[in-house]
Amino acid sequence: MITLEFPWLFALLPLPLLLWWWLPPYREESASVRLPFFGEVASAAGLKPSAGAHVPRRNLAQRLLAPVAWALIVTALARPQWLEPPLQRTQPVRDLLLALDLSQSMDTRDFKTPTGALEPRVDAVRQVVADFVARRPGDRIGLIVFGDAPYPLAPFTLDHALVGHLIADMVPGMAGSSTSLGDAIGLGIKMFDQSHAPEKVLILLTDGNDTASRMPPAQAAEIAKTRGVVVHTVGIGDPAATGEQKVDLDTLQHIATTTGGRYYFGADQQGLASIYATLDRVTPHNEKTLTWQPRRELFMWPLGAALLITMLYQLAMALRARWLSRAAALDSTA
Repeated sequence: MITLEFPWLFALLPLPLLLWWWLPPYREESASVRLPFFGEVASAAGLKPSAGAHVPRRNLAQRLLAPVAWALIVTALARPQWLEPPLQRTQPVRDLLLALDLSQSMDTRDFKTPTGALEPRVDAVRQVVADFVARRPGDRIGLIVFGDAPYPLAPFTLDHALVGHLIADMVPGMAGSSTSLGDAIGLGIKMFDQSHAPEKVLILLTDGNDTASRMPPAQAAEIAKTRGVVVHTVGIGDPAATGEQKVDLDTLQHIATTTGGRYYFGADQQGLASIYATLDRVTPHNEKTLTWQPRRELFMWPLGAALLITMLYQLAMALRARWLSRAAALDSTA
């Protein structure tokens, strides 16, 4: 549709008529010599004197085209615009960070599939986490892996296909054999420092005990709380194991409680899938839709039409004057 940016400018349409009514006509006086025998001189020269005051007369074309040109100029000043169909863009309001333990223990083959077969923990994590990412189209998702130290694999992005490829390529031990749980939370907090999303959620999965962190997990949880980062923790593995292989459930519970998140424990692939399905429900999809309607300027069309009308009129008047001059010259020679 066509709209006007300044429709009130159409109040200027009667301005030329008001000026014609209110302003006096232009007059110009010039010095002259008064001759008592001027009539005899003019008659002897074969000339016919004209009236002293010369008032140019407007022709029909001028009476018609001048109002049209003025109306076109006012229309251009009103700034007509063509409104195109609105464009909508969905803006995520949550940044979701996945922190996955990739210590060597993730290669342990003790996770049961729905068919009862045993598979490595990392295979179950790959499948479940990839399905979770696929269900979160409205969130920016980042990815951290940790072992001896935490490493950012993907910044916050809406390119979920990239995140899925990175998850599929995860290999146990690629980040080292130890578990740096506290440092992984610290790296997540640092990544969230560049985030302007109102909701910041970290989902942390581990199968071992913190043995390599410079920052204790409890201290990292306190910092996350002050920065507004909610940490959901997921434990897998064997709580009865010893040393590096033992998953510290108490620490995971403390981290989740401190930051306002939730704690889960998954013993097999089906249990892990139900955990991430629950996380999908407790972090509902929340998007902000931005609408923008493109506008195309159209003022150049009425302005160009007014200019074209004026130029054609002036050209026509110049040709008419030239034709009349030639006709008068031919009459005088005849």
